[in-house]
Amino acid sequence: MSDAAIDLDDVQGTILRGYRVNLARHFVLTITDAAATGKLIAALVHGDNGLPAVTTARRKVPKPAIFTNMCLTATGLATLGISAQQLASFDPAFQRGATDPASAATVGDVGPSAPQHWIGGLHDGAQVHILLSVWATDSSDALEDASARLRAAFVGSVTELYVQDGAEFPDRSVHFGYRHGIAQPAIIGAPPRKRYARDAQAPVPAGEFLLGHLNAAGGTYRVLPAELSTNSSYAVFRILEQDVAGFEAMLARYAAETGIDTELLAANMLGRWRNGNPLTLAPAAQGTPLPDAQLNNFDFVSADPATDDTLGLKCPIGAHIRRNNPRDAAVIGTDSTHHRIVRRSMPYGPQYDLSRHDPAAQDVARPGAARPGAARPDQPARGLIGYFINASIRNQFEFLSSEWNRRSDFVKAATGPEGPAAGNAGYNISGEDVFLGVNDPATSSFTLAGKGPKGSANHTLRGFSRLVTTRGGVYCFFPSIKGLLFLAALQDQPARQSQRVAASEKPAS
Repeated sequence: MSDAAIDLDDVQGTILRGYRVNLARHFVLTITDAAATGKLIAALVHGDNGLPAVTTARRKVPKPAIFTNMCLTATGLATLGISAQQLASFDPAFQRGATDPASAATVGDVGPSAPQHWIGGLHDGAQVHILLSVWATDSSDALEDASARLRAAFVGSVTELYVQDGAEFPDRSVHFGYRHGIAQPAIIGAPPRKRYARDAQAPVPAGEFLLGHLNAAGGTYRVLPAELSTNSSYAVFRILEQDVAGFEAMLARYAAETGIDTELLAANMLGRWRNGNPLTLAPAAQGTPLPDAQLNNFDFVSADPATDDTLGLKCPIGAHIRRNNPRDAAVIGTDSTHHRIVRRSMPYGPQYDLSRHDPAAQDVARPGAARPGAARPDQPARGLIGYFINASIRNQFEFLSSEWNRRSDFVKAATGPEGPAAGNAGYNISGEDVFLGVNDPATSSFTLAGKGPKGSANHTLRGFSRLVTTRGGVYCFFPSIKGLLFLAALQDQPARQSQRVAASEKPAS
């Protein structure tokens, strides 16, 4: 069964293509007047009154200075006129929302990461209706001008609850020092990517990211009404605060404990060196950055002992990139193709200066350490902000968060070309993801695999705290362009219906 071609003019751009920009501003909005908000949405779609138009997936030349996209929560859709019966057809996780206790428990938003601690009013999911994101290629003046126009247009329709900026670093890294944005799924029918073109993994069906298209299971995700059921998508918006000083102190502690270089330890925990080179292709040393075309051109399983990494001897099975995209490894949940996500994220806060790191900084791997993820009094908040985009929050984002990031038994028993004497993959992973897991010093662990039966040559690092704290989250829905115009017109429909009724009841003259 073939899938219909993607109408790029009907898809919001951030779903299918990265903008390669340097600045971002995310507005969190609550609707105060539904009819006026409908007019605002229509104006944004058309770019009326000097507003930045909603960006589609079709590339424009020359590259615009500003990109704009918007999404809504379940409460926001209801406020605009989507009925309870219609909302019941949406993704169950989306209906719950990010602040629901079941959602929070599923993805690990507990303790300091629990919704009641979230910033900017995000703790009250009922008042979060719209997220409007604006990206600027490189001009802060362009971003400020677009923001001023938007804020003027907000008056009388929506109230700004919170705004959070993001900015890329010159080296395209995140606060932990790693180069980011490297591994994105190749989507069938999407505009070709300019970077990281080669990938050992097969392209992913469009229906994993767009409603109304075939997904990896051969079905389609659909919602009611039909006007919202094609070319729309879901996303999870996250504000993730990162404890960089704690991470560096943790690396120093384990380097002293194991005799392993701190940079190799950092590479083992992520699965890539900080320059982006994957351990699978560069297991011994970081080296110079590989060409972009090679950075994703690898698998973990091979019949050739020289290239096989079934046991995680090169890239640990518990490494971040391997948990979130196991590629061809044997795991529960069918395979990685059924659970891919698109990430559109950017750092916020000032870049951490590793050259000024204090080796005596409090170690999050030790009992009594500062609350993980919390900025210390002498340090500003810093982290990562953005969207995790998928066609099913439950089957993609929540599955990754709960099954692959927070468990170690998702890996199936498997031996490599050398047989069971060399080891079994099931013994070579422990604990939760170092970065996204709910790590408690009493139970946390990370396994560095060695060659030997039943994990006999493994070394396990223990006793570290959580490094990333959730500071805000939203489950949201990106309507198609036609869907946005449908929502914009919803508030006019009762009035038009009343006019038609009145006209039909008017006596003939």
